Amino acid sequence: LMGRIVVDVMLNSEILDPQGQAVARALPRLGLDHFRDVRQGKRFLLTVDGPVTDSDLAQARTAAERLLSNPVIENFEVRVEDA
Repeated sequence: LMGRIVVDVMLNSEILDPQGQAVARALPRLGLDHFRDVRQGKRFLLTVDGPVTDSDLAQARTAAERLLSNPVIENFEVRVEDA
């Protein structure tokens, strides 16, 4: 049995997101015009042996703070992925 932790990293809302803006401009050309805004981000899947523990989550948060995100311009969310 392996547990998985998801770390989603997104630019802070006040930071310009050129890739998200490019996607937002392209969607209507594809007939997809229901979306008001698009923000682009990163997703990391961290796998551990056995069920995810509080210690695993704490280490994932540390990894997100120190390596997976830039805290000056990005925020992140850490969660356990449902099996």
